[in-house]
Amino acid sequence: MGHGPAEPAGLSLPEGVAADQLHPEARGELKTLPKDLADAVARWLVAAASAEDPGKAYEYAGQARRLAARVGIVRETCGIAAYQAGEWSDALAELRTARRLTGRSTYLPVMADCERALGKPDRALALIKEAQATATDRETQIELRIVESGIRRDDGRPAAALAVPELTDGRIRPWSSRLFYAYAEALLADGRPDEATDWFAEAAAADPDGETDAAERLEELDPTAIEDLTEDDEPAEG
Repeated sequence: MGHGPAEPAGLSLPEGVAADQLHPEARGELKTLPKDLADAVARWLVAAASAEDPGKAYEYAGQARRLAARVGIVRETCGIAAYQAGEWSDALAELRTARRLTGRSTYLPVMADCERALGKPDRALALIKEAQATATDRETQIELRIVESGIRRDDGRPAAALAVPELTDGRIRPWSSRLFYAYAEALLADGRPDEATDWFAEAAAADPDGETDAAERLEELDPTAIEDLTEDDEPAEG
C-alpha cells in the first residue's frame, strides 16, 4: 500500500500534523482525490493553517497547490496565505481561480483589498460593488465595508469610511476586532485621535489572539491604555 506523495525537498511538515486535523468541510472537498493524495494535501493544508509565520504558511499552501491545483479549497488556502504574506498579485490569481472552482463570493473582500494594496482603487471598488449586490451573509458585507473604508481613507475621505450598527450594539463577533480597528483608523485619519484611541482599545479588547496590531497602535497613542486594558482583563480578587 502506498504512503502518498513524498515530501518536497527542503520543506518538511511540522511534527504532529495529521490529515484528520483538517476541518471536515474542507476535508470533504478533497474527496475527489485518491485517498493517499487527499491525506497528503490535507496535511499541507493543516500545516498552512497552523503556521504562525505567514511566509511559511504560504510555502506549505504552495505544496498543497502543487499536489492538487484543481481543488477549490486548495486554491483558496493558497490565496489567503499569499494575502497574509503580502503577496498581493499571487493572492488575486489564486482567489480568482478558487472562485471559478467553487462559485463562492466570500473571497471578494480579500480580492478587493489586494487590488487596493496594488494601487488599483477603481478595480477594488468595482469588486466591492459587485460583491455588495450578491453578498448575503453579514460577515462578508462587513468585510467589504472595512476594505471600502481603507480605500476612502486612501482617497482622503475618512469621514465616509464606516457607519454600521455593529459598531455600537455591544456584541462581539468574529469580525469585531477588524471592524473596530478600521473605525479607529478612520477616526485617526479624520483628525480625531482621542476617539481613535478609544476604538483601538475596543479593537485590542476584542482581539485576544493578536489578529490585528491594535494593541501596538493603542500603545503608540496612549502608553497607559495597555496597562489599563490588562488590569481590566485580570480577575477580581475575592
